[in-house]
Amino acid sequence: MSKNFALIGAAGYVAPRHMRAIQETGNVLLAALDKNDSVGIIDSYFPNADFFVEFERFDRHLEKLKRSNTHIDYVSVCSPNYLHDAHVRFGLRHQADVICEKPLVLNPWNVDALEEISHETGKKIYNILQLRLHPSVIALREKVRSAPSAQKYDVDLTYQTSRGHWYYSSWKGDISKSGGIATNIGIHFFDMLQWIFGSVQKNVVHIHTHDRAAGFLELEKARVRWFLSINYDTISEELRKTGARTYRSLTIEGEEFEFSGGFNDLHTKSYEAILNDDGFELSTARSAIEMVHQIRHQHPVGLKGDYHPLAKLPLIKHPFEK
Repeated sequence: MSKNFALIGAAGYVAPRHMRAIQETGNVLLAALDKNDSVGIIDSYFPNADFFVEFERFDRHLEKLKRSNTHIDYVSVCSPNYLHDAHVRFGLRHQADVICEKPLVLNPWNVDALEEISHETGKKIYNILQLRLHPSVIALREKVRSAPSAQKYDVDLTYQTSRGHWYYSSWKGDISKSGGIATNIGIHFFDMLQWIFGSVQKNVVHIHTHDRAAGFLELEKARVRWFLSINYDTISEELRKTGARTYRSLTIEGEEFEFSGGFNDLHTKSYEAILNDDGFELSTARSAIEMVHQIRHQHPVGLKGDYHPLAKLPLIKHPFEK
């Protein structure tokens, strides 16, 4: 029997992946909410879904559905990071299980509070951690876990993407709302790393500015130098000549780990697991949230110790800084 879904945050970048996953798992999107009305993408999946730009009317509509014996089974949350906590609570109060994009919340103590309301309502909270479902990532984890217990890998993580000036005018450029670069574009990589190589033993931040962050993580089975950037100019000139605006690399013991493909259906796989009661629940998200929270609140030490080579790139001013 198909399940009924409601979606919060229908106009964002990731929402179509959720619409597609709802459709491909044979379920129905009944209602969606976003303060922005550029949501024509809904027509590709659920043209009959009711759409609201005001939270109050969306809330009233779900209440009317309930009173007419139409139950919302799941609320999918794709809203800005700082609203996830409130929107997850909203879904639980409507007696629905909740599927939330990462980061689930910005602070570790928010996880504790959500655990309480989840227990009170008897409903579950699932986080989308799709890299854990990538076949290459699963194979790497199995390889690492079968290696001698004393073995520790040297790992470099590099993720450079391009964001224009719009980024700094949006909620994503406000660290109090997005959690900053490490949270906004890095949390899925940090979750993947600790899932593969074990828990954090040391967490050092070398640089952390408006457009980049770099640091060092010592995990149970890895020493990780990492660099994240949203500045196009940090991408090598050689790559820029090819027209590339994004570069992602994970090297292990100097060898490139290839996982650039195989992403197209990972949200659908995530939904399939959730619908089979085998999704990544609230407690699973905690370690990565703790990791990026520590990164966000550390004072960068500068270019000391074992830092990523790209951390040496010249820093630039904020584009809106006078």
